[in-house]
Amino acid sequence: MRKIFVSDIKERDPVDTVFLVKDKITAMAKNGKPYLTLKLMDKSGEVEGKVWDNVDSLSATFDRDDFIAVRAKATVYLGKMQLVIGELSRVPEEEVVLADFLPETERDIREMEMELTELLATVEESDLRRLLDAFFGDPAFMGLYRTAPAAKGMHHVYLGGLLEHSLAVAKLVDRIVPLYPGINRDLLIAGALLHDVGKVRELQYLRSFDYSDEGKLLGHITIGVEMIQEKILAIGGISPELALLLKHMLLSHHGQYEFGSPKRPKTVEATILNYLDDLDSKINGIRTHIRKEAASQSRWTSYHRLYDRYFYKENGMEGEDLPLPVEEEPVVAEASERREGRERKEFRNSPFEELKAKNLDLF
Repeated sequence: MRKIFVSDIKERDPVDTVFLVKDKITAMAKNGKPYLTLKLMDKSGEVEGKVWDNVDSLSATFDRDDFIAVRAKATVYLGKMQLVIGELSRVPEEEVVLADFLPETERDIREMEMELTELLATVEESDLRRLLDAFFGDPAFMGLYRTAPAAKGMHHVYLGGLLEHSLAVAKLVDRIVPLYPGINRDLLIAGALLHDVGKVRELQYLRSFDYSDEGKLLGHITIGVEMIQEKILAIGGISPELALLLKHMLLSHHGQYEFGSPKRPKTVEATILNYLDDLDSKINGIRTHIRKEAASQSRWTSYHRLYDRYFYKENGMEGEDLPLPVEEEPVVAEASERREGRERKEFRNSPFEELKAKNLDLF
């Protein structure tokens, strides 16, 4: 069966292909009959599917995170593409090409690993180098770090995204450090490579991207600090001051309490990391949004709910042809994500919030 991707589906198309079931909800219609609402996905995006007939018998044959072959008709309902499914059947995992269903970085993973190895060789501080080697010299950890996305819906939402994002922040560090004498470059490199390390356990990414139970209960910042402490104990300890400074960088890299930071940055290095992390995240998210709408004739993108704005596509350059990272549609953050600040909305504190923050954290 030839794979038809979500991004290629047009209204009134007959669709006969395989999708990954990201979500599955049974509900009752007004006439008392059950129906299924499915969120179907592949690496190009998501589409809603509806099953109106034989719901009980069909629903029993598959579950969330299964692959299913569907025969359907594409239609547009309330401005969104929808598949009205007539037939479906579960497909064994060994019969599908997994790369068709989860978005991947367009960068070569082995090339990025070589860049990481070269970067690690430049770290001169012995304790930080031992700590980094304990992480990146562990094959089991590297298997997760090289595969994980950097987020569920905001930026670098594709396999390999965590490695790509972390390297980008580290490269920005090496652009910034020469401008400001006295900056601890090795500490910043360690912070850049490890600031999101907890995401290897916070996120699940073997099928659809989601949060693990540990991720929902603790979050990647807490998990990351725990992982660093575990490695410090395993290698016999490092300088207590360096350990303290590095942990502070993880705890403060989201910048503000409302963005999920347990602490605000209180060192120059932690402040730099906060801004560079935010810079790379936003650039990736905005460029992905713009490029996904390249086919549109409008000079403006559609409204981006997480950034709360439209983006102007033009930049005064002719013939720009940059690679397009394949990524899921940006999604609205869940309520828990809003509380933890993962969507990082841009707004200034009200006077009340600023006063509250100062009272909470004066030192």
